[in-house]
Amino acid sequence: MSAPPRRSPSWDPRHQPCAPVISLEGEALQLSLLDVLHSAEELSALSCPTPGEGVALIEYLLGICFASGAFPSSDEEWRARVEKKHPLDEAATWLAAQPADEWDLFHPERPLGQNSELAPQFEEDGAGPAQLVLERVGDYCQLFDHHHLEHPEPLPAAEAFRAMLAQHVYGLSGRARVSGKRLGPKLTNLAAGRLQGRVRVVVEGRTVADTLRMNLYPAPGGEKGHFNRSWTTGENPRRGFMTKPPGRATSGPADLHSYLGRSVLLRPVPATEGEPVLVDRVLIGAGELLDLDPERDLDDAVLGKKLNGHRKPLWPSPTRALWREAHALYSAATGETGRLYGRLRNLHFPQDGSGPPCMFWAVGIIADKTVPATWTEGRFPYAPSMGEALCEASRRGSDIAEYVARSLERAAYAAWKVAYPNPKPADRAAQMARFDARREFWPAAERPFLDLLHETARGGDVPPLLFDCARELRSKAEDFLRNRLDALPRNREGMLARARAEARFREDMADAKAPAELREAAQR
Repeated sequence: MSAPPRRSPSWDPRHQPCAPVISLEGEALQLSLLDVLHSAEELSALSCPTPGEGVALIEYLLGICFASGAFPSSDEEWRARVEKKHPLDEAATWLAAQPADEWDLFHPERPLGQNSELAPQFEEDGAGPAQLVLERVGDYCQLFDHHHLEHPEPLPAAEAFRAMLAQHVYGLSGRARVSGKRLGPKLTNLAAGRLQGRVRVVVEGRTVADTLRMNLYPAPGGEKGHFNRSWTTGENPRRGFMTKPPGRATSGPADLHSYLGRSVLLRPVPATEGEPVLVDRVLIGAGELLDLDPERDLDDAVLGKKLNGHRKPLWPSPTRALWREAHALYSAATGETGRLYGRLRNLHFPQDGSGPPCMFWAVGIIADKTVPATWTEGRFPYAPSMGEALCEASRRGSDIAEYVARSLERAAYAAWKVAYPNPKPADRAAQMARFDARREFWPAAERPFLDLLHETARGGDVPPLLFDCARELRSKAEDFLRNRLDALPRNREGMLARARAEARFREDMADAKAPAELREAAQR
């Protein structure tokens, strides 16, 4: 018998499972884009392997909604759509009616989300699919000879599709592993993705439908913009690569949420009928450059001030977990009159006792220059009726945690002064690290802080909740400090160092400059 014929596969995310989701009953499923839109009221959340993929998939779904016209025309209509649970049928109908060849991930001329102009140099420059996945490849130079990029294990098409979406919005700046001889030397210059370098805030509802409705917004000027299906189709002008052009303005939110931040080309493995479709080779180069307008293109951004007074969206930090910046989100939610946070403040949710009506999901990527280090994320409860209380609780809770951490640092210094009476300056940091319990304290402080926010969102009284949080943070800090000081020798100097450190910590807790909740806890 002859083997079944092998064909060049096609793969359409509208009909193929590509979105990991969780149903309201807690069941994990893989659905197509159309199934997600049709079943959005019965799905509790997306469940992608990484936060970046989750945000990128939400961005794509929002782009589809905008392109279909399924978005509000005003803040009043937005409120009505959210409160009355306006269906997403318009977006599903639009997506189902799209030409099949414009949604084929492996179309020979118009591959979805890709740049077919890379094809002539694919055989020369293409590498293994690992380079498509942000978390795996970094700056494409993990190994000196790039051998890891030739690893033959292919990616399932669904994984490659989500990884491509993440590259478009979160790709890091640097040099691409591709020649610029054919298309131009600037093909190798990778610009930072639209969401790289800032914190993206998604408002999560109790269902995927709620999430999409709350994150849609009135299009500036009523213009939905052009959806970016591929590099060689659509009405948006595409850049060249001979010189670096200025960034182009977005044509509307459909354009913004579907823009092609990378030139990508994927090669499928020839497949037998009925077999899963796989990707075995990838080529990545520079993509679109956008000139973002803060009034049009940063609806979710929390704007903060740098030391030089320049305002920029809240950015991820390698030294501060996102929960330590939660007060910035609540400040925006209580102070802004427009954009996302101003609209949220006017919503009315039914009180059903099943937790906060929505969550702020904040996501950022932390990188060491061109190498991604980790994703940072946080989920913070929000109820419009409790906005002021949440703002106070988050600010005071953050102040308490910061003060306790500084006290641990001062206690470590007190122990170090005794244990090392004649230190070399170069040794100070390593010596003090022996006694500094902040490394254990910060991860442990997150849970009490989030408990404070959740209880506040449920209508709890803020002052006693702050006192309980302060008491728990102090107790944890004392335990961590004690464990650090246990490393001291049981001689006179060791006992003195321990006593000085513990005394310093107690004095800080009762000091007049300490938060009132810590002083109250110290008196009990």
